[in-house]
Amino acid sequence: MLTSSISVRSDYSTWMWKGFQVAYQAEGTAGPAVVLVHGFGASFYHWRKNLPELAKTCRVYAIDLIGFGKSSKPIPDKQMEYTFETWGAQLADFCREVIGEPAFLVGNSIGSIAIMQAAVDAPDWVRGVALVGCSLRLLHERHQATQPWFKRVGAPILQKVLKKKWFGQLFFKQLATPKTVRKVLLKAYGRSDAVTDELVDLLLGAAKDEGAMGVFIAFTNYSQGPLPEDLLPELSCPAIVLWGEADPWEPIALGRAFAEYPRVESFIPLAGVGHCPQDEAPEVVNPILRDWILEKAHTGSNTI
Repeated sequence: MLTSSISVRSDYSTWMWKGFQVAYQAEGTAGPAVVLVHGFGASFYHWRKNLPELAKTCRVYAIDLIGFGKSSKPIPDKQMEYTFETWGAQLADFCREVIGEPAFLVGNSIGSIAIMQAAVDAPDWVRGVALVGCSLRLLHERHQATQPWFKRVGAPILQKVLKKKWFGQLFFKQLATPKTVRKVLLKAYGRSDAVTDELVDLLLGAAKDEGAMGVFIAFTNYSQGPLPEDLLPELSCPAIVLWGEADPWEPIALGRAFAEYPRVESFIPLAGVGHCPQDEAPEVVNPILRDWILEKAHTGSNTI
C-alpha cells in the first residue's frame, strides 16, 4: 500500500450553525472564494490534495456538511433533517456569515447535489458550481423502477431493516472498519494506488463519534428529495462537470446527459478515474477547477 506524500493539516476552524458546530479548513488570502464540499461518509480531509493548490490563486474553504466529519451530528429528525435542502441552506448561510460574499461551490458525489441545491435556493450567493463525480441518486424512489431486480427489491428491504436499532448498529459496526472501508474504496477508485492507509484512517476518523451511526442510517433511508435532473434546469449560475470514466457507482454513460443542460458549460471525462476524481487525480482536476474558476471570476459571474 502506497503512502501519501501530501501533508495533512489537522487544524480546523468552527462556525456555529443553528446551534451546532460546523468544521472547516480555510487557506488562501486573495482571489475568488471557493467552497469544497465532500461526499457521503467523507469530510473536508477528502480535499487535502486540492485545498493548498487552489489556495495559490483563490480563497478556499473545505467544509464538513452537518452530520459528517468533525461537524456536529444532531439526532436525525429530532434535531436535524438530513436532506439536501438542509445542506443547501448550510452552504448558503456559510457564504453569507463566514465568507461574506458569493462563492464558487465545488462538490463531489452527494456534495454535488448539495451545492446545486444551494445555488437554486440562494442564487445570489453562488457564482458557479463544479460537479465532480456527481451522484445520480440511482436508489431514489423515482429511479428504482429502472434498476436491476436485485437492487429494486434489495434496497427497500435493507432500508427497512436498518431502521431496527440492533441491526443498524451491527451493520454500521461491520462497515466502519479499515478492511471494509479499504475494500469499498478499491471498488470506487479507478486508481488503486490512491487508496492509502492514510485515506482509510481519515475516512474512519468520524465513524466513532456519537451520532455517526444515526446519520448514516438516516441518509441510507433517504430515497426522496431532488435528483440532479431536477436541479440542473433551475441553475442560474454557470456549471462545469468532471466525471471519472471508470466510476462504477455513477456510470458516465448516464452522466453525459448533464452536458445538455443550458448552464453546463463543459462536461469533462477523466480517463482511468473513478468516483472521487479530486482525490485520485488531483494533478488533473486542480488545474481544470482553477482555470475555470478564475475565468468565471474575471467575467464577473453572479456578483452581488
